[in-house]
Amino acid sequence: MSLYSRLERRLEDQSDDAGPVRGTYSLGRILMIWLAANLVVTTLLTGTLFVPDLPFGLVLGLIIAGTIVGAAVLVTIGAIGTRTGLPTMALTRGPFGTRGSLLPVAANVLILMGWSWVQAMLAGIALNYIVESMTGFSSPVVFAVLCQTIVVILAIFGHAGVARVEPWFAAVILAIAAYIFVVVFRTYAPSEFATIVPPAEPFYSAGLAFDVVVATAISWTVLSADFNRFAASTRAGVIGSGVGYTLSTVISMSLGATAIGYVVLRGGEALAFDPVTIIEPFGALFAVAIFLSVMATNTMVVYGMVTSVVNALPGRRVKFLPTAIVLGVISIIGATFFGLLAQFTTFLVTIGALFAPIFAIMIVDYYIVARRSYHPDILNTRGGRYWFTSGINWLAVVAWAIGAASAYIWAYVWPLPFGATIPAFLLTFVVYLAVSWPRRAKTPFEPSRHLTDAAAAHPDAAASPR
Repeated sequence: MSLYSRLERRLEDQSDDAGPVRGTYSLGRILMIWLAANLVVTTLLTGTLFVPDLPFGLVLGLIIAGTIVGAAVLVTIGAIGTRTGLPTMALTRGPFGTRGSLLPVAANVLILMGWSWVQAMLAGIALNYIVESMTGFSSPVVFAVLCQTIVVILAIFGHAGVARVEPWFAAVILAIAAYIFVVVFRTYAPSEFATIVPPAEPFYSAGLAFDVVVATAISWTVLSADFNRFAASTRAGVIGSGVGYTLSTVISMSLGATAIGYVVLRGGEALAFDPVTIIEPFGALFAVAIFLSVMATNTMVVYGMVTSVVNALPGRRVKFLPTAIVLGVISIIGATFFGLLAQFTTFLVTIGALFAPIFAIMIVDYYIVARRSYHPDILNTRGGRYWFTSGINWLAVVAWAIGAASAYIWAYVWPLPFGATIPAFLLTFVVYLAVSWPRRAKTPFEPSRHLTDAAAAHPDAAASPR
C-alpha cells in the first residue's frame, strides 16, 4: 500500500471525511488547541494598531471586553458542533437550506484562504529576519512559501495531527511571550506607558478598536464547531474553547500593544502591523515566536478550509486528502501576494460584515427555532425539513443580506462610535427571529440527539453513503 493510500485510510478512520463525528477530546485538550490557536502574529499585530492612538490602559480594557463578547459567540456556535457532531459550515444547512448553505461555505473558504495568506506572509517576514541576520540572505516571499508548505503538510494529517502539535506550540509561544513581558516591564514601569502621547489625528477610536477585537473572534468562530465537535462533552467544548480562546487573544493582543508601546518609549516609530518593527527591539527570539504561532494557527485555518469543502453537500463523497492537497497548493501560491498586508483592517471588517450576521442566524435557528435539536434530515442530499424552496431558505438569505449591508453601511457610510459588528449581529438576530417564528410553531419538538445516533436510528436520513 502506498504512502498516499495509507494516509487516506488513516484520515477516514479519524472521521476527517464528511459526516457527523462523536467527540472524545477532554476539556484540557480542547483548551490547548484553542490556546495555541490565537497565539498568532495576526492577533499580536492587531494589538499594535491601537497604540499610540488610544491610551494604553484603555487599549487593554477594550481587548479584554471585546474578547469576552466575541468569545460568547464562538462558544455558542461551537456547542452546536459538540451537540450534533457537524462542523460549522455544515450546520448552516439548518437555517440556509441544503443548497443555500453553499453561500456561507463559499464565503468561509475565501476568508480562510485570505487568513492563510496573510499569516504565511508574516511568518515569512519573521523567518526572513532570522536568516538575514545570520547569513545576509533575504527573500520574504521564499520564506512565506516555505512556511505555508510546512503548514499544509501538518494540516494534511487531519484533526489528530492538529491536536498533537498545538499544545507544544502553545507552551513554547507562551514562554517566549512571558520573557518579552518581563523584559518590557523591567525596562519601563506600567505607569510610563500612560505617558505615551497620541497623534494629533488618531485613526482608531475606542469604538473602532472594540469592533476590531470582536471581529477577530468572529473570524475564529468559523472554526469553532470544526474543532469543538471533537469534544467529549458540551461542557468540555464550551469551557475549553472559551478559556483557551480568551487567554490566547488577550495575551497576544496585549503583547502587541505592549511591544509597540515599548518601541514608542524607546523613541522609535510606531509602524502598526509591521512585524519587523517589534521584532528588532527583542531580536530573533520574538521572530521564533511569530514563526511558531503561524505554524500553530495556519494549520487550523487550512484544516478548516478543507473541512468546509468536504462537508459542503451531504451525501457527496469528497475525500479529505485530495481536497487538502488542492487547497494547500492554492494557499502556498497565494502566500506570495504581499500587497494583501496593507488591507488587513479592511479584511477584518469584511469578515465581521459577512459572518456576524451568519452566526446570529445560526444561533436563532438552532437554539430558538429548532429548540436545540436538528433532525437527521440535515444529513439528506435533498428533501426533508431543510430543503425549503429547492434547497434554499430565502428568509435566511435575505436576513443575511440585510445584516451584511448594515455592517458595511455602519462601518464606511455612517460610522457608528461603537463599531458595526455587534449592531449588525443584533439586527440580523431580530430580523431572522421575526421571519422564522412561524416556522418554530410548525416544528415539532424533539429531544436533542447527537447526529451520529440519529443517523444510525434513521438510515434513510442520508440519500447516499458517506
